[in-house]
Amino acid sequence: MISIEDLYVSFDGHQVLKGVSLEIKKGEVVALIGGSGSGKSVLLKHVAGLMQPVKGRVLVDGKDMRTLKGKGLSNLRDRLAFLFQSGALFDSMTVFENVAFPLKEKTGLRDKLIRERVFKELENVGLSGSGNKYPSQISGGMVKRAALARALVMDPEIMLFDEPTTGLDPVIGLAILKLIDSCHKRLSFTGIIVTHEIPRIFPFVDRVAMLHEGVIRSEGTPEELVSIKEPILQAFLGE
Repeated sequence: MISIEDLYVSFDGHQVLKGVSLEIKKGEVVALIGGSGSGKSVLLKHVAGLMQPVKGRVLVDGKDMRTLKGKGLSNLRDRLAFLFQSGALFDSMTVFENVAFPLKEKTGLRDKLIRERVFKELENVGLSGSGNKYPSQISGGMVKRAALARALVMDPEIMLFDEPTTGLDPVIGLAILKLIDSCHKRLSFTGIIVTHEIPRIFPFVDRVAMLHEGVIRSEGTPEELVSIKEPILQAFLGE
């Protein structure tokens, strides 16, 4: 579903990605780990088509994100959802309005159907009864849940998560990871999770890829990575 091929990215002459290659199969969830500033979020934004590489390419379902334009790019992006670190909810909208926003913008559904889908998605993420509240009136964990509901209400085939537990205490963070896992079991989306939650993320992903010094340094199932005798990887897993 996602093929990253020899990706190079530079900012102000500084190379962040130096030939990253990674394959993600349909329905698979991969954790992308690495130190701060290693380029994890940058890589995620290239998969979403929010940034363009200096060299290399990203294929989504066989389509090159560099060459897609207009309706073709729009159609592909409609199949993809991005969960930002902050949740990126609209402060001036209620939780209900935030979740309904993509349905109103991108579909021709009648208001009754939109309401039904929004209420169902809020129920799925444990936010029944919170639709009339504003982001400033709910906790950080609830903001993440609302953002997840907004992403999932369009039934995306691909989900990109950028540090979904940032700013949350360990208990709430684990609850968010379990929620993402239950949503994946329900919808079977293809996913990438950028995270520092090591090794807590391991039960919820199929594979783990470690980004280090601009390349994928180690890759495999959680069980395989734990057994790899690679000093840099072991040092990171032991943090």
